Amino acid sequence: MDEVAAAISDPVRREILTMLRTDRLTAGDIAGRFPISRPAISRHLRVLRESGLVCDELVGRQRFYSLDSAPLREIADWIARLERSEQWETRLDALETEVYRTRRERRARPADRVDTRENTA
Repeated sequence: MDEVAAAISDPVRREILTMLRTDRLTAGDIAGRFPISRPAISRHLRVLRESGLVCDELVGRQRFYSLDSAPLREIADWIARLERSEQWETRLDALETEVYRTRRERRARPADRVDTRENTA
């Protein structure tokens, strides 16, 4: 997961992944969309390939890159667990508030009942 997180930490690599989401592209096609050098794009593609986020296929003299989103699932699951944790925290905070409110009401009620009973007796 750390290797994938490191790979997606760079905005250029994230943009490359977005491009590859729908299309299979060559390194030249990818490089043509950025104002950085082809060797820099090549290094970004190597990082993405080594992290398992992209696959490459040699077709003739061209190498095509495509997205493999499977390694992102572990990160997505981890993030989802964090979000669920926050939801539970919110729910438990609400429960705690309700418990304290109920306790306050119960403490206040016996005094009211005593007064009521004294008035009817």
